Amino acid sequence: MKSHYIDNDGVKLHVVEQGEGPVVLFCHGFPSIWSLWRSQMEAVAQAGYRAVALDMRGFGESDAPAEAEAYTPLAIVGDLVAVLHHLEIKKAILVGHDHGANAVWTASLMRPDLFSAVFGISVPFMPMGGPSFLDQLRAAGMDSFYMFDWMRPEAEQDWAEVATVLPRAYYWTSGLAPEGERWDPFDPAKNPFRPAPDMVIENDPEHLPDLIASFSRTGFHGGLNYYRALDTFYSIASRPFSRALVKQPSFFVMGGADGLNKLLNVSEQSLREALPGLTGFLMLDGVGHWPQLEAPELLNGALLDFLRKIAWRPSVGADQLASPLVQ
Repeated sequence: MKSHYIDNDGVKLHVVEQGEGPVVLFCHGFPSIWSLWRSQMEAVAQAGYRAVALDMRGFGESDAPAEAEAYTPLAIVGDLVAVLHHLEIKKAILVGHDHGANAVWTASLMRPDLFSAVFGISVPFMPMGGPSFLDQLRAAGMDSFYMFDWMRPEAEQDWAEVATVLPRAYYWTSGLAPEGERWDPFDPAKNPFRPAPDMVIENDPEHLPDLIASFSRTGFHGGLNYYRALDTFYSIASRPFSRALVKQPSFFVMGGADGLNKLLNVSEQSLREALPGLTGFLMLDGVGHWPQLEAPELLNGALLDFLRKIAWRPSVGADQLASPLVQ
C-alpha cells in the first residue's frame, strides 16, 4: 500500500491506496480510521480496481480542526474532491460507512460529474428538505437519543479510557453481543461503554490495536465534531438539494443486528423512492454495525458484484447534474 498526504485549504489529509484500475474511494465513519477497509481494499485491488481510502478529517493521520463548523458538507465533500485532484483521478466510485456513508451520499449529489456510483453501508440516503431527523426526534421528545449526548462539549470524557472503551463500543454495536443487550440508540442503559467480554476481531486482528493506537494519539474531539455539525450539515445541504434524488447506480448494505435499525427502519421500497438507480439492497442477518469486520466475505462479494454490474454504466445525467458548490 502507498500513503499520501494531501493539503486541502490548510487541512492535511492522509490517503492510502492499493491496486490499479478504475478508482474506488472508501470513506469511514465513527469511531474508525482508514484501516477499517483493509479487507475491502485488498478484494477490489485483486479484482482490478484502484482502492483509495482516507482518514477522514478529524481522524487518524489527517488533521482534526477544532471547530465543528469545519465539518460541513462543503468541507467534507471538498476533501473527497481534493483527493481526486491530487491523485489525478477523473472519476471514482464511492463506498461509505456510518458518517462516511452520509459523506458519499452528499458527494454524489454535489458532484455527480466526479462520483459515478455509490455503495452505502449502515446509513442510508435520506432526502433533504423538511425537518431533519434530529429535529423530528426533538419534536417527539426523544432527548435520550445518543447523538444528542455525543454533541455535548464534554462528550470526549466518555471515550477517555481509549484501550477500554473502544473494544467495548465495537462489541456492543456488533452482532456478537446478545440480542436484547446490544447497543440501543434510544436507551442510555444500553450504551456502548458498558463492561464487555474481551473483544478480538477474528477477521482483522490488527484493526482494534491500530484503532486504539490512533485514538490514543488523537483523542475523539474531531470525530465527535461530526455529530456537533449535523444540524449545520443538514441545513447547508438541504437548501440546494431539497427533495433531490441520488440518480447514480447505488447499492445499500445494512446489518440486521445494527442498533440503527431502531431509528432507520430501512426497506428496499423506501430506498428506491430516493435512489432510482438502486441496483440492490442487502440485509445481513446477525451482523451489527461493522459488516466490514463481521462479514467481510459477504460484504466484499456484494461490493464486487456491484462493481461488475455497473462497469458499463455511466453516471446518470452527470454532465447535466454537476454542481458548482464544491470545486
